[in-house]
Amino acid sequence: MRVGLHLGYQNMHGQPDVKTFMQETQFAVEAEAMGFDFVGPVEHHFTDYAACPDPFQMLAWVAAKTEKIELITAAVILPWNNPLRVAEQFIELDILSGGRVIAGMGRGAARREFRSFGVELGDSREVFDEAALIVMQGIETGIVEANGKWFQIPHTEIRPRPFKSFKDRTVMVSMSPSSVEVAADYGLKTLRFSQGDWRKAIPEINHYRDVFQEKHAKPAPPFIISDFMLCFEDKKRVSEYCDKYFARMFETVANHYEFMGEHFKSLPSYATYAYMGERAEAAGGADKAYRDYIGGNMIGTPEELVEHHLERASMVGDYEMLCNFSFGGLPYELVYEQAKLFADKVMPRLKG
Repeated sequence: MRVGLHLGYQNMHGQPDVKTFMQETQFAVEAEAMGFDFVGPVEHHFTDYAACPDPFQMLAWVAAKTEKIELITAAVILPWNNPLRVAEQFIELDILSGGRVIAGMGRGAARREFRSFGVELGDSREVFDEAALIVMQGIETGIVEANGKWFQIPHTEIRPRPFKSFKDRTVMVSMSPSSVEVAADYGLKTLRFSQGDWRKAIPEINHYRDVFQEKHAKPAPPFIISDFMLCFEDKKRVSEYCDKYFARMFETVANHYEFMGEHFKSLPSYATYAYMGERAEAAGGADKAYRDYIGGNMIGTPEELVEHHLERASMVGDYEMLCNFSFGGLPYELVYEQAKLFADKVMPRLKG
């Protein structure tokens, strides 16, 4: 089992952005010594929720300070970026890192970010589907050419040229039925965020595997689960930090994506987000959604995390893990403490 480090770049500490940004980036470098297999940031803009607007720049800095850890864009949001430029950036980063890039792509879900980039949230499905094919063609062949609804690009050669195939190291965030269809059709590994009871996701996961097998005549690769993590030996500390920091993080997630908003109900491609809002309403508010959110992520003592993993694996099958230890203003001394404990006591058992 492969285990990675996911960096959210939340600034809930009340500190200057430059300090929190560099703490998080340095954490990515130290992940290699801790034994993580891959590391990468999300792309987000404009708020304290997550502030890493350019994953490529950040990962190029990490590549120069590490030797073997793989580098994932988890994910670059295609509707906010020109796909030809994205293909160029993937290839350049792959060269700089000696072929360590995992090309992760997503389509975003927050209206505030789409609005500032002048893109309609309702168009994201079509834009992503078209852009992803352009990027995949570019990083594999070094040639981009497109004449679609959203992008018209003349025959263009990318320089520097790719030196290594990206097959089996291209990933797509898949959080809806339409997304898993696209991922399976395109032959991509999927990345899912823990957002509640994993039993609810099993039909989508199985459908992805079935369609992938049908389309490509081979089993689907293990998908990636991104978890928020709390890992401490003392259960009282786990409970205390969960109540204080995880609750704060959940509030920022709900506000950033507007889970309770009505707009998701008219967008079938965002079914997961609409479901979360409906579930919260049915339960009489956000508390039920919050408790489900806690249950879906990895929170507990080292022994409890191993048990949680085994239980989840029995439901969803083989998967890889992407761990986010830094959120909600959790002090950095605690971020490092729990990451080190996880690396020492949990990760060897997951890999074993």
